[in-house]
Amino acid sequence: MEVSDRRKSAEVADPGKARPRKALTIGAVATLLSKEFDDVSISKIRYLEDQKLVTPRRTSGGYRLYSQADVDRLSTILRLQRDEFLPLRVIRQELSGAPVVTGLSSGASRSNSSRRAKLIGVASSRLNLQEVVEETGAAPEFVRELAEFGLVDPTNEKGGPVFDETDVEIVRAANELARAGVGARNLKLFKTSADREVQLIEALLAPKLVSRNPQRRKEAVETLERMASVLSELKHALLVRDLRRLADG
Repeated sequence: MEVSDRRKSAEVADPGKARPRKALTIGAVATLLSKEFDDVSISKIRYLEDQKLVTPRRTSGGYRLYSQADVDRLSTILRLQRDEFLPLRVIRQELSGAPVVTGLSSGASRSNSSRRAKLIGVASSRLNLQEVVEETGAAPEFVRELAEFGLVDPTNEKGGPVFDETDVEIVRAANELARAGVGARNLKLFKTSADREVQLIEALLAPKLVSRNPQRRKEAVETLERMASVLSELKHALLVRDLRRLADG
């Protein structure tokens, strides 16, 4: 259990302030961020540190102290996860060598589908069930239900199921829909739709994908990435059009 924030450091700022000027302990950071992010927790902040996404300084006693820049960075990471469903590896690339921002630009939102498409052909991290729960805020039972209906495809190992980053994206998106009353069973139609799209693309690119020529395979992967982006944009446009009609009555 975390020791009182005031006892950990004389420099800890009042968590009630919107813009803390001094260092915050991990408990104070969790309290501050929870005002915008319902699923944030101390364990999740620690997990983000384990993933090298934030590096707070340590006191001589080993306590973490977070600067305002650290808090802004965490806020950006959590917002990219929640609003754009980006995996941590992509978020790390987004933040690498760039100034931390506390909001998302419209340009960032528009380029979201193309950034996600770059996941094709790229090895993913492997997370256990507890790590998926901590990162997405989904209940373990819900993640298991998604696996039962084939929406996520974990590999079974001695320690239990292991998920890749694409599975985590799916869990995060499905969990958001679940809050609106959409159950895992209802999401099967999205998997059916995705399977049909894959079959179409496979029919078009199969010769190149199985080629022994490295250049032809590279071209095929690049085409896959482009098609994934275009398909994502097409589905989004069709959905917006039909939802607009629904809203207009």
